[in-house]
Amino acid sequence: MGLRTIDSHTEGEPTRLIVDGLPELPGSVHERLAALRDSFDGLRRTLCLEPRGSEIAIGAALFPPSQADCTGDLVFFNNSGYLGMCGHGTIGVVATLAWLGRIEPGVHRFNTVSGVVSTELLDSNRVRIENVPARRTARNVAVDIPAHGPITGDVAYGGNWFFLSSDHGQVIDQGNTRALLDFTSAVMDSLGSQGITGEDGAAIDHVELFGPPTREDADSKNFVLCPGKQFDRSPCGTGTSAKLACLYEDGRLAEGQTWRQESIIGSLFAGHIVVRDGILVPVIEGTAFVTAETTIIDDGLDPLRDGILL
Repeated sequence: MGLRTIDSHTEGEPTRLIVDGLPELPGSVHERLAALRDSFDGLRRTLCLEPRGSEIAIGAALFPPSQADCTGDLVFFNNSGYLGMCGHGTIGVVATLAWLGRIEPGVHRFNTVSGVVSTELLDSNRVRIENVPARRTARNVAVDIPAHGPITGDVAYGGNWFFLSSDHGQVIDQGNTRALLDFTSAVMDSLGSQGITGEDGAAIDHVELFGPPTREDADSKNFVLCPGKQFDRSPCGTGTSAKLACLYEDGRLAEGQTWRQESIIGSLFAGHIVVRDGILVPVIEGTAFVTAETTIIDDGLDPLRDGILL
């Protein structure tokens, strides 16, 4: 069986969109996620694990819309499971659909597991997304990290659950990624063992560290640990959304004021907050480029057809 995909990168972070070969799954976006997870999880493993995929890639399945006002239903996944929302992935999907000639510049809405996201294709590569509402649920939370000691940070939601910290003692530099991976993995483990969660016991599955920017046009630089113990090469769309909510609630960012978030590799997202009836709506803008068109050969005789979990 052949599975056709288009690969892109958004500010350095890869997205792999299935454009042909996806099973027909009826129902809502949540029902489609459940069907993928329960009956077709081999697709995720094939696309996001070696030898056919990469553990750093985010996969995206685009279904026909279950809501009349949307272009489609989007389900995101990675090497370890399924995601509620993915900001860089949404930007990558929109740029890919433009490259395929399926959409024109303008507004396009997508239904995700976390809610409806409105996007605007500004040109062939530049995309603005109006994300699901963001919020902070806990401020200055102390977490004790073995062999390091306590750090503090905020718990916030931007489509996924984050622990965000500027009080960590780490050097946010591309040459320090190995140490940052080890440290943020220890933070993630400590959050779980110490019972620190999002609302209603939701697992915090992203850790985001902040430090001084390298670029003159940026406000800060981040390192983001994602589920599956991989780090985001982009500034992370949902993580930047969570950061915007924290900044706004601290009075450090006014409505409509631009925040420029630099990634660990030096790429950039620009974002701001819109307030609607007291709800914080983050708006993120970034650039994506198509990198490859691939047919994945799913040979039933291959013992590694479902990937290698390293």
